[in-house]
Amino acid sequence: MAQIKALPLHCPSCGGSLVVRRLRCQTCETEVEGSYTFPAIVTLSKEDQEFVLEFIKASGSLKEMAKIIGVSYPTVRNRLDEIIDNLKKRETKAKD
Repeated sequence: MAQIKALPLHCPSCGGSLVVRRLRCQTCETEVEGSYTFPAIVTLSKEDQEFVLEFIKASGSLKEMAKIIGVSYPTVRNRLDEIIDNLKKRETKAKD
């Protein structure tokens, strides 16, 4: 089974942000071209994305998340606050 590569978000030459130019359906091979930005959540680190996924699967319960990852409730709250702040910064940056 082929390993899925991580989605590149930055240019390997200059470090600038990448955009999606073309999408292709694997079933019928229809292609759509344009200039599409990534959703803010995709730009988070892999660890933060995994945290958000687990948080959703825990129905948004900080108490349940604390149990799942084995840390205190305040630690989970702080981690979530950091992710929220990070997303807000990225959204603000994307609007500029």
